[in-house]
Parts: sequence; structure tokens; C-alpha cells
Amino acid sequence: MTRGINKLAKSDRIAMIQMQTRLNVADNTGAKELMCVKVLGGSRKRFAGLGDIIVCSVKSVIPGSNIKKGAVVKAVIVRTKKSARREDGSYVRFDSNAAVLIDNNRNPIGTRVFGAVARELRGRESKGKAKGKAKGEEGFVKIISLANEVV
Repeated sequence: MTRGINKLAKSDRIAMIQMQTRLNVADNTGAKELMCVKVLGGSRKRFAGLGDIIVCSVKSVIPGSNIKKGAVVKAVIVRTKKSARREDGSYVRFDSNAAVLIDNNRNPIGTRVFGAVARELRGRESKGKAKGKAKGEEGFVKIISLANEVV
């Protein structure tokens, strides 16, 4: 009996960004569409959710952009279609899956972020990267400051 309850609770936590998932780009780097190649965070990590870093291949770009089609880039997920549960019991869900391109220092490559981003980006930090950061700089604060709406 308890096994079924745990199974339901686990399905609520799963965010459905995995290998081969197509995502929109929510910044002005010039890329339009990405395909997830790898979810970072361990050898057995299959799914990514809000604030997770993924490795992507650029599938389509706008003409004249610095990012080229076929380039392999890192991105952080800012919107997902799958609803994400918050600590207060509410759920947040978006109309599309979207990501923002980042460099190796976890800073956004673009200078603008389009659309709403989730509040969960603020609290996310990766293991090992948080050691050299100041107390208020955990998570993707720069992406949140560039976004015009935080949900």
C-alpha cells in the first residue's frame, strides 16, 4: 500500500526534460531551438527540471547570429510544461519548455531574457560551484535580474 503512495509522490517530482527533448530559447543569443543531449548532475540523472543545467545541440538559429547551428552549448531550464510543486503546496506550469544559454561560469550568454522565468532559479546551486560564491549569489540571480517577469 505505501509503495503506491511513494510512486505517486515520485511522479510529482519528475520534470520531463530528458534526452532528445526540444526546447525554445528564451534569450537573445540568436538560437531559436535546442535539443537536450545530456542532463548534468550525475551518471544516472535522467530528467531535468527548473534550474537544472543541460547540454544541448542548437537546432535552429536566426540569420547572422554568433551561435551556429549544430553548436553544443550549456543551458539552464527556465520554463517547463510539466508542473513543478513548490514548498507551499502550489504548482507552477508554463505553456512551453524554454532554456537560457549559459557559459562555463554559469553566466547567461545573452543580454536579455524573454518571457517569464520561474522563481526556483534563485535557490538552485550546483555542488562545488557554491564554495567560491558570496552568500547572496546562489543560483541564477543574473538570469532572474534580466527577466521581465518572475513567476
